[in-house]
Amino acid sequence: MPNELNTWMDWLKQQPELLTLSATLALIAAAWLSNWVVKHILVRAIYRVIGATTVGRHGQIKESGIIKRLSNVVPALVLSSGVMLVPDMPEAVVEVTRNVCSAFIVLTIAMAIGAFLDILNTLYQRRPNAHLKPIKGYLQVIKIAIYAIAAILMVAALIDRSPLILLSGLGAMAAVLMLIFQDTLLSLVASVQISSSDIIRVGDWVEMPNLNADGDVIDIALHTVKVQNWDKTITTIPTRRFITDPFKNWRGMQESGGRRIKRALYLDQTSVHFLSNEEIARLRRFMLLDEYLDHKDQELLDWNTRLAEHSKEAVNTRRITNIGSFRAYVEHYLRHNPHIHQHMTLLVRQLSPTADGLPLEIYCFTNTTAWNAYEGIQSDIFDHLLAILPEFGLRVFQHPSGADFQALREKAPAARRLNSEMA
Repeated sequence: MPNELNTWMDWLKQQPELLTLSATLALIAAAWLSNWVVKHILVRAIYRVIGATTVGRHGQIKESGIIKRLSNVVPALVLSSGVMLVPDMPEAVVEVTRNVCSAFIVLTIAMAIGAFLDILNTLYQRRPNAHLKPIKGYLQVIKIAIYAIAAILMVAALIDRSPLILLSGLGAMAAVLMLIFQDTLLSLVASVQISSSDIIRVGDWVEMPNLNADGDVIDIALHTVKVQNWDKTITTIPTRRFITDPFKNWRGMQESGGRRIKRALYLDQTSVHFLSNEEIARLRRFMLLDEYLDHKDQELLDWNTRLAEHSKEAVNTRRITNIGSFRAYVEHYLRHNPHIHQHMTLLVRQLSPTADGLPLEIYCFTNTTAWNAYEGIQSDIFDHLLAILPEFGLRVFQHPSGADFQALREKAPAARRLNSEMA
């Protein structure tokens, strides 16, 4: 057997092209075998060991592919080292192969470090207060720096020059690089300001009308902030816009435990009048108005008594109005409503009259910030107030509609007949 092997080797030495081809194929086979062994034996063994740890049980390392990326270094090292052992291999081919393998190794390591940073961000986000200080933007800056260094090392490896030669030329390219990475630099500064000033967090409800954004922040990255709108669309906003543009953050409302109701009833001003004794007696049926009417009666009695003889004329006296009584009723109704926050501002006020009626504004806060519950509470309040208005002799103002004109047309013939009969 040794004699046959020696005879075969002697014959190959007499065929240099065949010897080079055979050695090249053997080198490729060795690289493939090393890749198979590492990925199917060594990598699986490492996964089993890591799977017993806390991080490994959640599968971040396996899903990120860090170990698989690093395993690609082995066949590259085999090719880089073995290509020099191939007989009669041209120097240019050897040099190119080694340079390409070196560049590939640098790229693989850089990608593995980037995947590790992603795992680091995922683990950080599991912390209860991670949304207060997100680190995704900072990790992206580190990844950009790593990829930039890797790019320099790869170019240096491909051209077989020292990286210092490339770095020495970066000074002249500083202006160009600043122009290229302008958005990155601005976004980095904005990310630092957002994090240090606690401007926005993941989970905040933000509203930026000029960019059609109104919803929850779902991601804060270096360059962009993602906002999921209430219609489930996603608006991507440059991070720096949260520094340069005005926007509304509803976090304060959510943390306060109360959400504001600020809505007005527009009353027909022609329905405002003084209450007669019969109307006052009818309003005393309202439990919420007992204390108000008693206090008001005593106040007006004291006032009108001081008028002496002038009190005989009703125009000189103070009297209870239906709108004042209704305003007092609304305030007492809100004070007794279990869904209204009693420790926050509660006002029932008149605003300046308008062509659309007299605004009676309700300004208060619910004791919940949940959207569905808030809208239900607000609707229930105004349902009740609109329905109770006629008890006070008040009407809601609204512009005439087709039904109003139809009613007028139906009343017109009857009015003409009445006028003719009276004539």
